Amino acid sequence: MGQRFTELSDKLIEFIAEQKLFFVGTATADSRINVSPKGMDAFRVLNPNRVIWLNVTGSGNETSAHIQQDGRMTVMFCAFTGKPIILRLYGQARVIHPYDTEWAELFAHFPAIPGARQVFDLNVDLVQTSCGMAVPYFDYVEEREQLNTWATKQGEEGLHQYWHDKNQQSLDGIPTHILDRE
Repeated sequence: MGQRFTELSDKLIEFIAEQKLFFVGTATADSRINVSPKGMDAFRVLNPNRVIWLNVTGSGNETSAHIQQDGRMTVMFCAFTGKPIILRLYGQARVIHPYDTEWAELFAHFPAIPGARQVFDLNVDLVQTSCGMAVPYFDYVEEREQLNTWATKQGEEGLHQYWHDKNQQSLDGIPTHILDRE
């Protein structure tokens, strides 16, 4: 049975720490809905109602564009081993770029991952658990290193050029402000 909470319990925080994969969902009132899988060591619980996650360079930048227009975000975790559970965190998020004053403080919570481009700061106002009995078992083998290798090869200048060429707007033409707030 599904349950709702106003904040994360210690038990749910432990569950999050064990997960290797999470999903992020965002949209504006009239944009396409975006759902992105996320991995790496990129998620932190700061307190029972605040989580942050590090976003690295990818082919799109939908989440950033959506959050800057409409802060709604849902983060979902699924148990692929052990007891079946699905955990969703609902709330309002904001995006922090490397040029923002809060970047250094929030980025310090993560290992230095090549290609880091944003930190998302989510104020959680609803926590929901539900059964995950239809979610199959999967075994974790290892992290993929291709993105880290690619970002390292690009270097800072190459990443900025990639952001300029590919990450400045969403599929629906919404600006991401990845290079500046203008």
